[in-house]
Amino acid sequence: MLRRNRTSSRSLTRHVDTHVPANAIAHAARPEFRAKALPLILATSLGIAMGGFIAARDVARAAPAASATQHRANAGIRAAPAGTGDISGKTFEAQVAANTSQLFDEGRNTFRFDTFGDEAYWGDTLKLHQAIEGAGFGGVGSGITPRAALDLGLKVDADALSGINGRLRSGQIDLDSPAATLALLKANAVVGLTGFFNEDGSLKSVGIQCALCHSTVDNSVAFGIGHRLDGWANRDLDVGKIIASAPDLSSVATLLGISIPAVKSVLNSWGPGKFDAELFLDGKAFNPKQMSHGVTTGTNVSGATLIPNAYGLAGFNQHTWTGAWGTVTYWNAFVANLEMHGKGRFFDPRLNNPAQFPIAAANGFGDLPHINPDDDRITAKLPALHFYQLALPAPTPRPGIDFDPTAAARGDELFSGKAGCNNCHVDPLWTEPGWNLHKPEEIGIDSFEADRAPDHAYKTMNLNGLFVRENGLFMQPANKGRFFHDGRFATLAGVVDHYDIFFKLNLSDQEKHDLIEYLKSLPEAESSSEGSK
Repeated sequence: MLRRNRTSSRSLTRHVDTHVPANAIAHAARPEFRAKALPLILATSLGIAMGGFIAARDVARAAPAASATQHRANAGIRAAPAGTGDISGKTFEAQVAANTSQLFDEGRNTFRFDTFGDEAYWGDTLKLHQAIEGAGFGGVGSGITPRAALDLGLKVDADALSGINGRLRSGQIDLDSPAATLALLKANAVVGLTGFFNEDGSLKSVGIQCALCHSTVDNSVAFGIGHRLDGWANRDLDVGKIIASAPDLSSVATLLGISIPAVKSVLNSWGPGKFDAELFLDGKAFNPKQMSHGVTTGTNVSGATLIPNAYGLAGFNQHTWTGAWGTVTYWNAFVANLEMHGKGRFFDPRLNNPAQFPIAAANGFGDLPHINPDDDRITAKLPALHFYQLALPAPTPRPGIDFDPTAAARGDELFSGKAGCNNCHVDPLWTEPGWNLHKPEEIGIDSFEADRAPDHAYKTMNLNGLFVRENGLFMQPANKGRFFHDGRFATLAGVVDHYDIFFKLNLSDQEKHDLIEYLKSLPEAESSSEGSK
């Protein structure tokens, strides 16, 4: 169905979604900060002189005081408001309101700060913390400096920078010293990465959170330093290279049945903004033959897929690239247990299939040990985490800045008409309600990634927020674009060309342009008149 009325009602003064800071997207256009300015920025914000940091190594890490909400989140408890003893619609509505607020707060705390106990893996097993601090501070190697951390795609939370020792002090920070990285970790300012410190101030271990991959920052201070944007996939994060820097990869090599140099080669093949969740289930590191609309578009391509956004997930089924892994509820449990290596319970007998998932089947990943509930650091936190993720809206593009509204109006008609996009990307979910999966041959690509999923299918991805990737907001220019699960199409033009060829749409160049502008306009802002219909 064409939607001309909605298109014509678009306002050229439409603003960014209120969940995104009003000045956030504007910062994306700022030129890169000068390297000489960054020491002053960090020095002022962190308030730590290098000498002061070294002298303070015997001071225990001062953790922020946990709020009652944080304590409840850690315990997985959601308190209901005190009742009067009666059961009525009015008292239940009060409970609903209190539960809503508390679930959101707990879920955000879990998303941003909870390691689920995975420091036992990243620190104790892989010894990643030793690579971070370097030999000069008790670790190994040269260490990871703030400059190197930013190059790896790690982000810094500007709102946490002033928390060190509770005050700001001017100082001088050496961006090429791991000491400054340790200072950032002490301030809990590295998004998605938590340091655990010994009493003498040395780094004991590190753990990761959901936010490591599924949050970025708005670059409001400098590139890589700004306010958090939860749910926005970190397209700059080189997960593989970070893992490859760990001093002890023997457990990974044993799991995959390959040498440590081979493990590093695989990890380094992923590149920024990608992760291979299935590698540790099936051991398939490379796609031997990437096919698109009947043409070979790559050989021996990394099996890693783009890190998905964690916003705009409400209202539809399936939240991963491929089929039947389930919704965000399943994937949170899967990732927290099997990928982050937290301490919890997980059950999926499909992983016991040795033909499809040989590594998972051999290692019992389909039914993790039945640990004592008191030792489970994951399960009780899943409800609030789910709630928070569903509350994260997709960012709204700005007409005239993020897309051409006149061209988008023409593209709207093409989307529901000649191009037939709305047949699968149903407005306003932009995916199908119900069972939103398709076989590879239905969408004209190879089956490599689909065959790594339980039912050998691809999900119809929802289209909200495509403008972020296409325009490269808050990411390095080299990491913008990249569409489909493996990023095979550099731009939306590549996606439109693929479907134009595969479905024989015979779109003109102008029609392709207009369709792309419409895709960049999603999600659309609803007018008040439509909301009342």
